[in-house]
Amino acid sequence: MDPHVALAVAGLLIGALFGATVQRTHYCLMGALADLALFGSRRRLRSWLLAVAVALAGTQLLALLSPFEPARSFYLRGELFWLGAVVGGTMFGFGMVLAGGCVSRNLVRAGAGSLKAWLVVLLVAISAYATVGGILAPLYRLLVGLGSFDAAYPGLGQLAAGLAGGTGEAPTGSLLGLLLAAGLLAWVFADPGFRRHSPELSAGVLLGALVVAGWWATALLPGTGAWGTTSLTYVLPTARSLLYLIAGGGALPGFAVMLVVGTLLGAFLAARREGQFRIEGFADMADLRRHGLGAVLMGTGGALAGGCTVGQGLSGLSTMSFESALAVAAILFGGLRGVRYLETGRLLPAGIGIGRRRGDRPFPMRPSPPTGPVS
Repeated sequence: MDPHVALAVAGLLIGALFGATVQRTHYCLMGALADLALFGSRRRLRSWLLAVAVALAGTQLLALLSPFEPARSFYLRGELFWLGAVVGGTMFGFGMVLAGGCVSRNLVRAGAGSLKAWLVVLLVAISAYATVGGILAPLYRLLVGLGSFDAAYPGLGQLAAGLAGGTGEAPTGSLLGLLLAAGLLAWVFADPGFRRHSPELSAGVLLGALVVAGWWATALLPGTGAWGTTSLTYVLPTARSLLYLIAGGGALPGFAVMLVVGTLLGAFLAARREGQFRIEGFADMADLRRHGLGAVLMGTGGALAGGCTVGQGLSGLSTMSFESALAVAAILFGGLRGVRYLETGRLLPAGIGIGRRRGDRPFPMRPSPPTGPVS
């Protein structure tokens, strides 16, 4: 098989497995933040951290045992765009709450028949491309100039290797990554209740493993394009998919575009098999405006931050990138502020209390309680 075809097939298969897994297990970081903020439940947060741990351990093992070099990835490019990570990550986190989920979650919802999600995906693609290559590109370049610097150690692995007197990342950095993954796994499985919830367990393990599969495919097969070695990420690939649909010119789609196509296909097949496929429209104009604003914030913020809850949150963290850690922290902060905004109607906390007051707007997302069904 032609290597370029093999890479496209790999993207399709990995995307399909991702879409089917998210559809069947209802994996969602936004839902995890809502559960934590509103009910104090950490169950879905543990699922996300399990995926991070599996991705981190698998990626560092891959670096030790194969020609894969994390330093060749986008996340360890040597330039730390801290301003984009902070501002863009916060925008993305807030936007994903307004839009009912992150980019990958909305791709899955779109595959399952949600017209809301299709609008979100379209607006994410347009706003992300407008940020990096369209009308907002001058502002993007200005922010890069103001808020970035060359980093001798762009990731924890390089820093550990440097402190140990080594000239590269492996094995010192990879061994440190394995230790961090072991610590995360210990915390995740410390809760006996979590071990009894198979959907969250399977979601964390499978999604983390798919990140490793993405690194393996793009490291060993040529044709990855300007991004070089990559793995699961969805903001700019969604924009590239729209561009390919409009002006592909018959060229073979690459890994990123086929990842998006596969995610839609996997979610569609899983929803049809489970009897969950249904057409979902907007409840009212307020619902439409909220989803539209959330999509634009995600597209613009995700482009600035260099990724999403999957791109920076799973793939980026698996390389131990400092920029990824900063972006994820900002996404979590923005997401928690978004949850509180929808709960109380306030953008900022009132004094030191951020709870709901009498007469405040009710929370419209209807997240599941920790003892109820996962949604």
